[in-house]
Amino acid sequence: MSNTIDELQKVKTRVHQQVLAANQEYVKHFGDKSKLTIPPARRFAILTCMDARLDPAKYAGLAEGDAHVIRNAGGRASDDAIRSLVISHKLLGTKEWFVIHHTDCGMALFTDEIIRDLLAKSLKTATVDENGWRNTEESGGSNEANHIAFLTFKNLEASVIEDVQRIRQHPLVSKSIPIYGYIYYVHSGKLIEVPEATHAGEVLI
Repeated sequence: MSNTIDELQKVKTRVHQQVLAANQEYVKHFGDKSKLTIPPARRFAILTCMDARLDPAKYAGLAEGDAHVIRNAGGRASDDAIRSLVISHKLLGTKEWFVIHHTDCGMALFTDEIIRDLLAKSLKTATVDENGWRNTEESGGSNEANHIAFLTFKNLEASVIEDVQRIRQHPLVSKSIPIYGYIYYVHSGKLIEVPEATHAGEVLI
């Protein structure tokens, strides 16, 4: 097996190689994690942003097997995020949910119209400066983005409240689940509650 991995690494990027190497080290110390159960031990779930500066395992004190962590751009209550939360409760027994957005979020730096216009002209990575977002080259774009809701926002607290309300009001979400709304501060690591969100997420039965 190790020889096969070595051969594969020769044709992979540096990052790809680093991931595979890290995994080999992880396997060496995997221990008894194979005994972890499918349902999360602490019976709760977190919906949060994919931002690389956020580590829910650290800011929420999680070990492997403790909780479900659902991540997407902005930590938004998209249809797919709610799908995961519904499965998390219905089949895997979570009893409390956290919606955690964060300061300095990239989702507040553009609008659906901006990203749709960029993608219509190019699929390559865009750049931003004092004049706003722009493509570095324009070729090979697609209008398919017109059919996607990117769920951008301007007001951070309002986005947390909106998402908790959407989850709370969803017909497939049990009214017995408390949903808490928080903001993670990227410059301190602190979680600050959004009271109006948590109030909106209170148990209804």
